[in-house]
Amino acid sequence: MMAGHSHWAGIKYRKAAADAKRGKIFSKVARQIMVAVREGGGDPESNLALKYAIEKARSVNMPKDKIERAIKKAAGDGEGGRLVEIVYEGYAPGGVAVLVETLTDNRNRTTSEVRHVFERRGGSLSGKCSVAWMFELRGMLMVDAEKVSEEAVLELAVEADVEDVRREGGMWEILCAPRDLERIKGVFSGRGVTPKVAELARVPKDTVELDAAAGRKVLQLLNELEDLDDVQHVWANFDIPEEVVEREAGD
Repeated sequence: MMAGHSHWAGIKYRKAAADAKRGKIFSKVARQIMVAVREGGGDPESNLALKYAIEKARSVNMPKDKIERAIKKAAGDGEGGRLVEIVYEGYAPGGVAVLVETLTDNRNRTTSEVRHVFERRGGSLSGKCSVAWMFELRGMLMVDAEKVSEEAVLELAVEADVEDVRREGGMWEILCAPRDLERIKGVFSGRGVTPKVAELARVPKDTVELDAAAGRKVLQLLNELEDLDDVQHVWANFDIPEEVVEREAGD
């Protein structure tokens, strides 16, 4: 990664933090919890997807009673069963590849909303598997760089045998094989370093470097996609100047 540039993963964290302050992210996390319960039961000790969803809820300060209500709702009346997962693929301005993961109870509505954002912001939806091959599933942890020094995070990375460590704005981004995520998280937590994020992520194999003007257009599209109620995650393969992130990411 070039100095002074940011990937979407780091930008997503900042936006999620801002959304959490407004309580905006609670309904999205509740959907993740309900689907996890539907697919693997209501016990987080035996359902890793539910465990991660609950940890995500806690990381955004979702009240305990809301977490428990989402679990009981899915286990009791099967509401999670009405939600289906749909992944959309497309391109943002500048040839940036975009994956959009959604949970929805109305496919037509979600498709229309996602398509509208792409078209309004100068992008376009594309066919299945048109851009998915540009990303790979990885375990990803993010650690506050203001609280953990480079020396400390690299020492932990060596001990935990992670694949890659890089600086993303004010965060350390640690990448690993998906199967190693829980183990590596345990190594960090055991040394008193609690990751701000620990999740499975779609990491781009290569990135497109954008100038400030193109970067603003791409961020506007991605931020609007993230704001849709049915959208759970947006992944994209670009680098943009850090000053653009400071101006645009939280808008």
